[in-house]
Amino acid sequence: MIQRIQSVFLLLLSLCMLSMLALPLWHKADPLTHQELTLGAFGFTAANMPAPAGPVWVIAVLAFASSVVATYEIFQFRNRLGQLKLGTLNLLLIVATFGAAFYFAGRGEVNLNIKLEGQYQPAFYLPTVALILNLLANRFIRRDEQHVRSSYDRLR
Repeated sequence: MIQRIQSVFLLLLSLCMLSMLALPLWHKADPLTHQELTLGAFGFTAANMPAPAGPVWVIAVLAFASSVVATYEIFQFRNRLGQLKLGTLNLLLIVATFGAAFYFAGRGEVNLNIKLEGQYQPAFYLPTVALILNLLANRFIRRDEQHVRSSYDRLR
C-alpha cells in the first residue's frame, strides 16, 4: 500500500487538497480605504466592507471530495483498473476545484477597487500540484498493471 510510489503520490495529493481548505486562495487590499477581501475555500472574509455572497463553499466540497477519492484510491491497490478510473474521476474533481477557485477569485476582483489587482495566494496553486501528483500516480499504476500482465504472460 504505502510502500508503492503511487500511494505516496496519492497521499500527498490528498494532503494538498485538504490544506486548500485551511489556507487563503486569493487576497486583495485597497490601501486608501483600508478595505480587504480574502477568498478561502468556504467563503469570502472582508474587512471594512460587506462580504460578497455566493456559493463559494463549492470549492471546499470539490477539494474535500478529491481528497476522499485519493485516499480511497490508495486502498484499492488490488484493483489497478479501478484505481485508474478513480484517478480519472479525481482529475475531473481537481480541474473543477481549480476552475471554481478561479471563478470566485474573478468575482471577488470586481467587488473592490477595480484598478488594483488581487494576489493569488499559494493555496490557489495547490490544485496544480495535486494535478501533477495525480498524473504521476496514474502513470505508476499503469506501469504496475503492465508489469503484472507481462509476468502473467511469461508464466503461460
